Amino acid sequence: MKQALLITAYKNFNHLHDLSSFFDDDFELYIHIDKKSVVPEGVLNSIRERTNVKLVSRKYKVNWGGLNHLRCILHLAAEAYKNASIDYFHLISGHDFPIKSLSEIKAFVFNNKQHSFISYFKLPSAHWFDGGLSRLEYYNFYDVLDGKRHRNYIFKLVALQKKLGIKRRLSSKLPKLYGGETWWSLSREALGYVLDYTVQHPELLNRMKHTFCSEEMYVQTVLLNSPLKSTIVSKSLSFIDWTNKHGNFPANLVLEDQSRLLESDKLFARKFEYPQSEPLKTALLKTFASNG
Repeated sequence: MKQALLITAYKNFNHLHDLSSFFDDDFELYIHIDKKSVVPEGVLNSIRERTNVKLVSRKYKVNWGGLNHLRCILHLAAEAYKNASIDYFHLISGHDFPIKSLSEIKAFVFNNKQHSFISYFKLPSAHWFDGGLSRLEYYNFYDVLDGKRHRNYIFKLVALQKKLGIKRRLSSKLPKLYGGETWWSLSREALGYVLDYTVQHPELLNRMKHTFCSEEMYVQTVLLNSPLKSTIVSKSLSFIDWTNKHGNFPANLVLEDQSRLLESDKLFARKFEYPQSEPLKTALLKTFASNG
């Protein structure tokens, strides 16, 4: 049973090399690297030379929070879907690393191949500030401004729109809106539905322009309004520590996290950051090797 890893990355390219080296030929890797990123040529060539790395794309400049992250995800998905032998697709980041052995990942997917895993909730929701609708009802300028450097400025522009009574209409023709986490694991049938919907109903993707983190809404909205809804499990298979720790939010993972990662029912974890996470990565690989 062949699987695909769709990976979006923008830094830590030595880690990306280690990540791509983990998987055998039962997995194909499709990688997008932010067009703005400076990548060591030697590392990039080493990644490209791996037989199971089928695509390393530099198509989009990706601003945190902007629409291009969703565009590059759909780009990778469309490229991977062309291979009719791939049965299952995982979206992860370049900061991810497996927390299960290859044999465990293969067994999990084989036993759950009729289901897709993506966390979801209806919007508006208490999970998100303002119920999440401010992401859609006001112009969020992450497409033109660097959200990590100018986030407060973007917030002020949203506040100004609220003060002036400027509000973007949510058309009644749009499907019911859902949100959740970015990262997912989808069956071929589910991913095919998302790609077909994107072509046949471009209005939803177009409405995602000038929103915030559209990749946390788009796939959920498409699938939860589809005939495949009963096959969707509201769960991400990526472990994330949503605390501000070890210099980052979400937390960078370190060696002391090993036990809870191995005990988790997830397949992947993030964030792995160089050099903090290197001892953890080494320990995980030793554990997988010792367990066969």
